[in-house]
Amino acid sequence: MVKEFTYRGKTLEELKQLDTREFSKYVKSNERRSILRQFQLIDKFIAKCKGRQAEGKPIRTHLREIVIIPKMVGYAVGIHNGKNFVSIKILPEMLGHRLGEFVPTRQKVAHGAAGIGATRSSASRSVK
Repeated sequence: MVKEFTYRGKTLEELKQLDTREFSKYVKSNERRSILRQFQLIDKFIAKCKGRQAEGKPIRTHLREIVIIPKMVGYAVGIHNGKNFVSIKILPEMLGHRLGEFVPTRQKVAHGAAGIGATRSSASRSVK
């Protein structure tokens, strides 16, 4: 038996029926403030997603600060991390979070071997 997803006591289908500003009542205060200030930008992004998905084109965006709302669930979005676009699929568990939280901008530093002259022991070697 699979447990049905709920967010603050509402099912995903009930949440998808809500307007963007009505959904803001169910998220934390910082995200609520962001949604209420940017609801036009969020609605414009959703309209773009619907259009691009209908055409079969990938959805790519630089808008890392947008809060994920129920109408976005199911989309595969390429989010810019500063260098390239990282594709993620938006899941119901991501509701109330921002797009940028799921695509880190910094990578783990992987240093190679030290070059000639980098250490005192390699400075005495010949450069040939």
